[in-house]
Order: sequence, then C-alpha cells, then structure tokens
Amino acid sequence: MKVIDKIALVLIIIGAINWGLIGIFEFDLVAAIFGQMSMVSRIIYSLVGISGLWGIKLLFDRD
Repeated sequence: MKVIDKIALVLIIIGAINWGLIGIFEFDLVAAIFGQMSMVSRIIYSLVGISGLWGIKLLFDRD
C-alpha cells in the first residue's frame, strides 16, 4: 500500500468516526475542535471528501 493510500485510509476512518458521532450522539468532533465551518474545519472536511473519492480507487486496485 502506497503512502498516499494510507493517508487516504486514515482520513476516511476519521470521517467515518465523525459521522458515527454525529449520527449517534449529534456531536461533530471536527467542529468541536476547529470551530463550526472555520477555514481549518473546511479543509479537513474537504480532505476527507477527497479521500473518500480516492477510496473508490482502492476498491479496484489489484496490489
């Protein structure tokens, strides 16, 4: 697994945990740490989204 794949996987996991917290406890961890839609939280949300798209590629890799 390439380094970029590992980074994407970590970000996908962070996003999944955050969505789980939102769904179960109505608690947005990213917003709690970095502020509601601050520049940093928007960057994190964007990176998680891009990582999700990268994860689609991981499904079809034959490594």
